[in-house]
Amino acid sequence: MSNTSTGWMALLTGVNAIRTLALVGGVALHAINLYIGTTILPTVVRDIGGLEYYAWNTALFVVASIISAAMATQVLGKLGPRFAYVVGAVIFAVGSLACALAPSMPVMLAGRVVQGFGGGLLLALPYAMIRLLYDEALWPRAIGLLSGMWGVATLVGPAIGGVFAQLDAWRMAFGTLIPAAALFTVLAVCVIPRRNSMDRPPSSVPWVQLTLLAGAVIAVSAGGVSAQAAWNAAGVAVAVLLSVLLVVIDKHAPNRLLPKDAFRSGSVLGALYLTMALLAMMVTSTEIFAPLFFQVLHAQTPLASGYLAAIMSAGWTVGSLMSSSATGSRVRLAIRSAPLLALAGMVALAVLMPAPTDGNWRMLGLLCIAMTAVGLAVGIAWPHLSARVLQIAPPGEENLAASSIMTVELFATALGAALAGMVANLGGLSSPGGVAGTSGAAQWLFGLFVLVPVLCLFTSWQTARARPAIETKEASSAV
Repeated sequence: MSNTSTGWMALLTGVNAIRTLALVGGVALHAINLYIGTTILPTVVRDIGGLEYYAWNTALFVVASIISAAMATQVLGKLGPRFAYVVGAVIFAVGSLACALAPSMPVMLAGRVVQGFGGGLLLALPYAMIRLLYDEALWPRAIGLLSGMWGVATLVGPAIGGVFAQLDAWRMAFGTLIPAAALFTVLAVCVIPRRNSMDRPPSSVPWVQLTLLAGAVIAVSAGGVSAQAAWNAAGVAVAVLLSVLLVVIDKHAPNRLLPKDAFRSGSVLGALYLTMALLAMMVTSTEIFAPLFFQVLHAQTPLASGYLAAIMSAGWTVGSLMSSSATGSRVRLAIRSAPLLALAGMVALAVLMPAPTDGNWRMLGLLCIAMTAVGLAVGIAWPHLSARVLQIAPPGEENLAASSIMTVELFATALGAALAGMVANLGGLSSPGGVAGTSGAAQWLFGLFVLVPVLCLFTSWQTARARPAIETKEASSAV
């Protein structure tokens, strides 16, 4: 590649333009599918049933994505860039077809698992391919475009899901993903090289840890199907046991999910991961049920409820853009103040969301402000939490630290969905159901998850107190 320009034109013209379209298309398919799923789920359960398995749709999809994303470098090394991308897109399309044709919730869940395996590859492979396809000077802009697809998904996903849900054609929402996957597959075949130029073989997949991780999420999901507290407690107990085993094994394994310092007592790196996991869990627990709450409790259409639910993710994006340029003491202020803003938003949601209304604009406005506050809080802290992970990573584990950010976020998303499903069912979502059951579910969900930003008050204080080497150097230069 002869063009070493760092400008956008070098990335968005010529053969690079087609390569970029193929890569961002893969990430976009994964992200848009998440928002399509959350938007149409209330319509899906009214059609084929399975309300008690509502949260499983997100939990299983994300667990499958975690496993396949962890396999991405292995797949890339064995199949080569072109065929690896094609395999991911084909698996995703097959899963989408299964969801579109699903006659019952078990078939839908199976389709979501297949979608997740394909989607995880489409999410992880583009990041791994950047250094294979572009000059190094273009890497930052390429990464920025891939990250920006989540913002695009908050606009496109609810629109696709909402329109088809209102037309009582939710199956077509999944169907639209199939030709899109086919298009990006064709582009990949045309411009992505067949052979892999990686200079060293990829490390082996940590199967034991991934199995324990998936088992923990499934245990919580299984426990959450019942409204009986004993069954719920058993599911949580099994999940805790599996999580402890995961920590013990990963701490001593030659091939780990997280850097070695993550599990050390008093570790700042561990506090960083815990803070990020709590923040991601808080957003997920709110977003997956928000479309249902807005439709049943506040008389909103599927399209409107999809966009109202996406407000939180939009706030996350805006908060990240606002906060990303902060340095020095402003970074510590952002990390410490984020849990307070999130706490205010979650308390407001706990008070306002459970009360049924006729959809008056005053109540909707207050709910939007509360959801925006939670999203902004996460966005304000997230760039700096991620940067600190990279800055204090143990020598030689910088790449593992970078990949672990996505692992932690996806695991927290899956676990948050599973826990939210358990709490909602315990609150009456499936029994007695209806407006009363949905109101009880909202009250339990936000009432319990308001504890998450409270925990973040403690973990974020520890992470903000640590001063990475780069920050210390900046302070010394200023003096």
